[in-house]
Amino acid sequence: MTARAADRTRYNRATAHLDAPIAIVDLEAFDANADDLVRRAAGKPVRVASKSVRCRALLERVLARPGFAGIMSYTLAESLWLARAGFDDVLLAYPSADRAAFAELAADPKLAAAVTVMVDDHSQLELIDASRAGGREEIRVCLELDTSLRMLGGRVRIGALRSPLRSPAQLAELARSVARRPGFRLVGLMAYEGHVAGVGDAVAGRPLRSRAIRLMQTAARKELAVRRAEVVRAVRAVAPELEFVNGGGTGSVQHTAAESAVTEIAAGSGLYVPRLFDNYTSFTARPAALFAQPVVRRPGVGVVTVLGGGYPASGAAGADRSPVPYLPEGLRYDPQEGAGEVQTPLLGSPADDLLIGDKVWFRHAKAGELCERFDTLQLIEGDRVTASVPTYRGEGRTFL
Repeated sequence: MTARAADRTRYNRATAHLDAPIAIVDLEAFDANADDLVRRAAGKPVRVASKSVRCRALLERVLARPGFAGIMSYTLAESLWLARAGFDDVLLAYPSADRAAFAELAADPKLAAAVTVMVDDHSQLELIDASRAGGREEIRVCLELDTSLRMLGGRVRIGALRSPLRSPAQLAELARSVARRPGFRLVGLMAYEGHVAGVGDAVAGRPLRSRAIRLMQTAARKELAVRRAEVVRAVRAVAPELEFVNGGGTGSVQHTAAESAVTEIAAGSGLYVPRLFDNYTSFTARPAALFAQPVVRRPGVGVVTVLGGGYPASGAAGADRSPVPYLPEGLRYDPQEGAGEVQTPLLGSPADDLLIGDKVWFRHAKAGELCERFDTLQLIEGDRVTASVPTYRGEGRTFL
């Protein structure tokens, strides 16, 4: 029996009393993945990206482990909710225009002390000030650096379109604006190198593309390490009490941790390990989050149909954004239908051994987005469900 087949046996036994659709997290794999992130971070604390987890119980679990400190959130409303729930170090990774939430933040000492907001434009400071509604609490601010790789005189850009701040001078100028503005305190700097951390460099069946990605990422890491160090020096000259410099992502933990200018690493997807993280040479980890759909039809030889399953991930549309049939091994989508809204045909010889009501296990393309489809995660240890915990959705929270 292969390791994957053994996992299927465990998951089916553990959830035999539960009807699909269901979502699970294998806690042994989750904890092993957490340990691997800490090992790769080489002594620097790992800040957990909440968008990749979206479950308070699992955020609490991982933050209780040595080597983890703080949350990187994705909306201001989520940040305030987490702070009210007792998380005392929440870095909002994206600028916000949520005026009502800024009013809450400025009026509450506990929230203002726990939450740091992201800024990369003077006008964002103005929006926050205009939203205070009388609140006088000091707002903690983090600046974001554009990490994209620019080539051919800037005519070619590789990396996400995020912050407009690229040079040490630009970051220092905004840092001075924060320092001069009453009611704000600059505490951090963030730089997310998504073209390194979030792009696999070992694409199956594409050796030339994989080599090109590795060459690009090597160049990007070298360029960013130099520029990030220069930016940190320029910003610290304005704000010598800067508390943190955040960088990285699951796919680049060990590379980013090696930079002396970086004080902490961000990661989250590496806890669940969705399918987009299969194609990396820099690390291997164990899939921990899966979902199961029930077999509801047997249309013919070598075919079964499961209920639903069409849970695409965000990003540029493509086959890699679909969940992947994982257990039993050997199933594939019908190319004419793919993963459907209400039904998904699956092809392959393993279909002939599946009965009506059996579970087919899938892996989502991305990490936390799975939790937008399920109210509950079944936590599995060995061959037993040891807890059922709500996702954000299960707690009535849909922040995006």
